[in-house]
Amino acid sequence: MNSWCWLIDVLQVKYLNNIIEQDHRFIKRITRPMQTFKSLNSAAATLAGIEVAHMIRKGQFDRSGLSGFAQFGQLAG
Repeated sequence: MNSWCWLIDVLQVKYLNNIIEQDHRFIKRITRPMQTFKSLNSAAATLAGIEVAHMIRKGQFDRSGLSGFAQFGQLAG
């Protein structure tokens, strides 16, 4: 058995699941009308883009005073 188990710290956060579900409610609302994705790659790219746009809107990405559109453009490449 590996001896790295001491590095793991188990924390109990009472409302963590509620926080995660509340954050993903926005993504569920956007993707519900899409119904299905044709491939796993397109689904992953679409969901990643939606999550990044939501994080920018919430102010979790703060890139030197750029607008949300400019930040998304920088991250998209």
